[in-house]
Amino acid sequence: MPRKTVFDMLFADVYPALIRKAERKGRSRAEVYEVTSWLTGYAAEEIDAALASDISYGAFLDQAPAYNLRAELITGKICGIQVESIEDPLMKRVRQLDKLVDELARGKAMEKVLK
Repeated sequence: MPRKTVFDMLFADVYPALIRKAERKGRSRAEVYEVTSWLTGYAAEEIDAALASDISYGAFLDQAPAYNLRAELITGKICGIQVESIEDPLMKRVRQLDKLVDELARGKAMEKVLK
């Protein structure tokens, strides 16, 4: 059986893990939605619709309605990988969202997370 990549996994399986990561550190679901909306251009209702659908995580990020141009300012390491050095555009988007949620979970103020 071929191994699934993060791109192929259901958005509804991956995104709740990001929410739990933030909530374990005292942040809210709404704050995760806010950083996701800032990065992708999806409204909260569209995120909810994606959670209720069978869209893949890769498709969710690849089809973002208004990917933020300031996403290029997201720097640092996530899972030992330097975000700004990732060449694959879709993997870069995956890591950028993960980095924003990680910064949120670490207690950074929303203004600093949203560069």
